[in-house]
Amino acid sequence: MSSNVKIYKQEDLLRIGSLELKSKVVAAPMAGISDTVMRQLIRIYSKYCLLMSEMISSEAIKFNKEQKILEYNKIEYPLAFQISGHKPDLMAESARKLEPFAQIIDINMGCPISKIVKNFDGSRLMTDLKLASSIITAIKKTVNIPVTVKCRLGWDFNSKNHVEFAKMAEDCGADGIIVHGRTRSQLYSGIADWKAIGEVKQAVNIPVIGNGDIDSPQKALECLELSGCDGIAVGRALMGDPGLIGRIEGLIYRGEVMPEPDIKERLEIALIHCKKEIEYMGSEEHAIKFMRKFFAYYVKGIRNAAKYRTEFVRCTKLSEVEKIFAEIIQVQ
Repeated sequence: MSSNVKIYKQEDLLRIGSLELKSKVVAAPMAGISDTVMRQLIRIYSKYCLLMSEMISSEAIKFNKEQKILEYNKIEYPLAFQISGHKPDLMAESARKLEPFAQIIDINMGCPISKIVKNFDGSRLMTDLKLASSIITAIKKTVNIPVTVKCRLGWDFNSKNHVEFAKMAEDCGADGIIVHGRTRSQLYSGIADWKAIGEVKQAVNIPVIGNGDIDSPQKALECLELSGCDGIAVGRALMGDPGLIGRIEGLIYRGEVMPEPDIKERLEIALIHCKKEIEYMGSEEHAIKFMRKFFAYYVKGIRNAAKYRTEFVRCTKLSEVEKIFAEIIQVQ
């Protein structure tokens, strides 16, 4: 262990409203990714991190659609559910429906995807602080559990308003804020600005969780130190490495540098993931198609990865996936 590694102690744990979390690490919500299977995989490696659901549309909740997204297992606790929308009353009603099984309600005001922002949802709400404040206030008045807000640095480089937005969220009663260190116009390109996240931390008294480009324990520690934030949220890096949060916790709490899984271990995890999705979805073909985006991450960085990604796209059966896995292990 390096003498330069800061070890976080019990008093450094993350507290959001009335909820005391025994980890500073959050599994960020990812649409089409963070289903109950993925969350349970992460829980194998991290007992205490906060898990978050996929983004759930308030419109879908109103009409009882996308019920699959609402499925969960109590072993996932602590667990937050994230909702999206732009109608304060409907968002509040959705939060009320989720409250019996959510421990935190997170409001999505950061999604940059076009089909979301065109409806004035997600990061588009950062362009209308009055509407955003109405949504936060309505939800806070409706539920008795902590409420957090996920946002970005602003709409684009010329309209960054992360500090103003965070102050507004705090004034409306938000119990915490998750800040992705990019603007909406950047999508996921460029480098996340952790210093800008630090500006939010300096401006508010509620917990600030930093997000963006955290793909290793070392970067998690660097983000915590550079931004001074209260916690960090890990997103896309989990797609091929569900054990990452466990290794991050090993470094920040014990100074332990845990080895990354080798390709054989990664594919063993991928196979478990795949089988669990088949069981969950009840359709082998549907689950295999769903897993294609994960396979690309599980084989990232290996020799001939592009070739294998192409082969995975053609797979519709578990036996086909297992055949490719066996070949990869044999030749790597």
